[in-house]
Amino acid sequence: MKKSLILLLGLLLAFSMLLIAYLSFTPAELREVEHSQDSFHHNDEKKEKPLSGKITVLTNRVDLVADGTMQRYAVKFQEKHPHVQVEFEGLKNYMHDIRIRLTTGEAGDVLLIPEYVPNSEFKDYFEPLPDEMFEYVRFTDIMLHEGKRYGMATGVNTLGIVYNKKAFAKAGITSIPLTLDELFEAAHKLKGVGVIPLYSNYGAQWPLGVWGEHSVSWRSGDAEYLGKMVHEEEPFQLDNAWGQGISILRYFIEHELVEPDLLSNNWEKSKRQIANGEAAMYCLGSWVINQIIDAGAAPEEIGIFPLPYDNSGRLYAPMDPDWMIGVNKQSKNKEAAFAWIDFFVKESGYVEENGFIPVLTTNEPTLPQMTEFLSYQPSLIESADRDATFYRIGNAAQIPFGTGALVQELAVAPDLQQEFEKLNKRWQKAKKSLGY
Repeated sequence: MKKSLILLLGLLLAFSMLLIAYLSFTPAELREVEHSQDSFHHNDEKKEKPLSGKITVLTNRVDLVADGTMQRYAVKFQEKHPHVQVEFEGLKNYMHDIRIRLTTGEAGDVLLIPEYVPNSEFKDYFEPLPDEMFEYVRFTDIMLHEGKRYGMATGVNTLGIVYNKKAFAKAGITSIPLTLDELFEAAHKLKGVGVIPLYSNYGAQWPLGVWGEHSVSWRSGDAEYLGKMVHEEEPFQLDNAWGQGISILRYFIEHELVEPDLLSNNWEKSKRQIANGEAAMYCLGSWVINQIIDAGAAPEEIGIFPLPYDNSGRLYAPMDPDWMIGVNKQSKNKEAAFAWIDFFVKESGYVEENGFIPVLTTNEPTLPQMTEFLSYQPSLIESADRDATFYRIGNAAQIPFGTGALVQELAVAPDLQQEFEKLNKRWQKAKKSLGY
């Protein structure tokens, strides 16, 4: 009896101490305990329900689909998420095809977001990405709308003249051209020894944007250039950044300093020709360097220098996000799609293997050619956030920004001034119709 009484008193004392401890918590501390318990049970639920199902990833990298690289990434992804099946579909003319796919509902689960979709329309096509994905990530707000982020950069680029050093040596070019006249002079020397000076990829169309909307901002030294266009009535002029870029390309075409077959889409062929020295130069992003090496060039044979767009000796160069990747609003497996994007950008190896400046601010560039590029001391212009009004006006004016089609037309127009006048009238009409 005495032992039972002692045991009972012990239990009452322990209960009292627990009750006192519980009552000593502040309301905030109690909520934290409850939250921790909820999180524990929530995490248990997550562990019980791993990601599963199938996602389809649309990409412009037809080459990486064909050679098995994308599948290699998928195998690595499945080490983390073994119940998710990843399928890839490469679109050869991505900018054209994705416009149709978005309207017909055949845009897969994960896709590269086309540049011409204004931020205000993101919610119509894409699912917002979780905020926690963006820690230590560059260009977090490029595709921000109403506090939600719809796209993540798949890489960070600069842009310049990517060149084959053996082709330059064959033409007797002993110093890098750092003015526009020197660039033209080098191109004529290359033509003189039977080398295609500049592969423009006119027929592929999409690479031509580097002479237009993809470069007017950094060539002008003003990251807000496109946004400021919305306040102008006649933004297309021969003596501004638009006229400057188009005129350089027109010079190359008019003097037959580009590929002889302009009309065919020879993108893959062009990489092999740059790699073996049949062609000497691209004007493209640093991302193309590893693709040329993959096409057969020795890494030490390929270099890059800033595009000398005038004769001032001043050099600007961009710091741009590459394609932005997002999730289709119509996806039936959004959680798996989020997981793929996070893995693809941060862990797959795609960024490093393709020579990008890292998306994560905690990582360092691995591309050796960047040392040469930076040795010319260009002033780097970091891209501003996208201006939705610019794209809204462009769409209303039916000006195909972001596709290369505009530059393709202007590059061979009989009279560039007349074409600019037509564009300005369409721009003015669109602004008026939208109330700007």
